[in-house]
Amino acid sequence: MSQRRGGNQNIPRPDNWRLGDSPEWMNRDFSVLNDIEEISRRLHLHVASDLPVNLDLKQEWVASSRPSAVLMPLLVTNDGPSVLLTRRADHLRSHKGEISFPGGRMEPDETPLQTALREAHEEVALPHDVVTIIGTLEPIATFVSNSHITPVVALVDGEPELRADPGEVARIMTVPLHNLARQDTYRNEWWSTDRGDINIHFFELDDETVWGATGRLLHQLIDAITTP
Repeated sequence: MSQRRGGNQNIPRPDNWRLGDSPEWMNRDFSVLNDIEEISRRLHLHVASDLPVNLDLKQEWVASSRPSAVLMPLLVTNDGPSVLLTRRADHLRSHKGEISFPGGRMEPDETPLQTALREAHEEVALPHDVVTIIGTLEPIATFVSNSHITPVVALVDGEPELRADPGEVARIMTVPLHNLARQDTYRNEWWSTDRGDINIHFFELDDETVWGATGRLLHQLIDAITTP
């Protein structure tokens, strides 16, 4: 099956790469992706369990990295349970034009939760009082920007009116979870780099391509939701 069209994101694919295997969640029951109550229940169980240690994140590196946090907002639209994403403005110095979750650097004395809520309000005007925090998923690293990112997953009540900050955000998107799990949307590649082989996750939509850190977080989110 061919992939969807995707977008015009700049993908710095190396010369040496290969396609990866299908993830375990690709063969699971996706009906849960249409049930926000079951999604909430499973995510609460997931964040309450002992998450596996991310062996890629050595504590020496974590101590020297720049702590960041993102909010992974889930809301119900006319198309069902959806995730809120943004396209970063093209004039930004780093990750310009990429699809991301609202988020950024943690300020001194901030918790990941506080950073995620603050950044979501600054970037898309998401009100704090419509957000119910579920918990944090497994942190990830972005070695290019030397960032240690804590993902904060949350439910959003209703469909609040959002406004993009033009200084940071070019577009606000709500993507149905069942859309992300389509056979023609997800794929992964192994890239050969100086740090060894790295698994890169892609979600190719009709008009955008999600990859990089956001692709990894979406892969983790769908895995958590579809695990019975």
